[in-house]
Amino acid sequence: MTLIHDTRYLFVRSLKKLIRNPILLFFSLFQPIIFLLLFTQLFSKFASIPDFPAESYLAFATPGILLQNAFSSALQSGTSIVDDIDSGYLHKMLVTPVSRSAILLGRLTSDAFRVTIQSLIILGLAYLLGTSAVTGIGGLILILATIAFFGLAWSGISLAIGLRTKNSESVFGIGAFLTFPLLFMSTALTPFAFMPEWIQNVSNFNPISYTVNAVRALMLTGYEWNTIISAYAVIGLIAVLTLGATLYLFRKVIN
Repeated sequence: MTLIHDTRYLFVRSLKKLIRNPILLFFSLFQPIIFLLLFTQLFSKFASIPDFPAESYLAFATPGILLQNAFSSALQSGTSIVDDIDSGYLHKMLVTPVSRSAILLGRLTSDAFRVTIQSLIILGLAYLLGTSAVTGIGGLILILATIAFFGLAWSGISLAIGLRTKNSESVFGIGAFLTFPLLFMSTALTPFAFMPEWIQNVSNFNPISYTVNAVRALMLTGYEWNTIISAYAVIGLIAVLTLGATLYLFRKVIN
């Protein structure tokens, strides 16, 4: 019960911190919303190309924009842990009887919750612009769960970098270095068949492609369980690796 109570307390603390500084939420959503409102209009003619896999570029790109938001938001987690280290808040928690596991769990669950809320906002805007999930409420819930799981797994990378470097600039720099190459060499914004062959080869091993394909299936075609299960297997593997590294580095820090 102590673990659950402490995790809930730290989860609420992280949400209060976000509410008191809503500019962070605004800038996290700014880029995805620009992509949704402008990028999809700029490339709207793509939908007229033969064999384009959606009725509009907006419908095709929305899953990719959701993953872009989850990816970039998850990579901000490390800056928060660096702030806690620099401000001395982490040290203060360590001299209390708070569960050590709850310190990480509270952070991770609040990050997953934030990504879920941001995803709902993006999906709401996409609906107003004319696209929605063909799988209905059930599909929408599974989309949000998939994105939250993806964000949770990638938060581990940011937290590991933050715990290792204890430097916010390093977290942002490495995060930016990872975000755009992985995003543009995936099926997030471009159909697989339209890519150069070498990018297709990269996309076949890109975890963003697996996840966005699952979300896109839920939005455009239905419950393609092979695609969905493959995505969860890849995300699960990433989660084991990244959260394992985070736990190892966190133990080194608190010791």
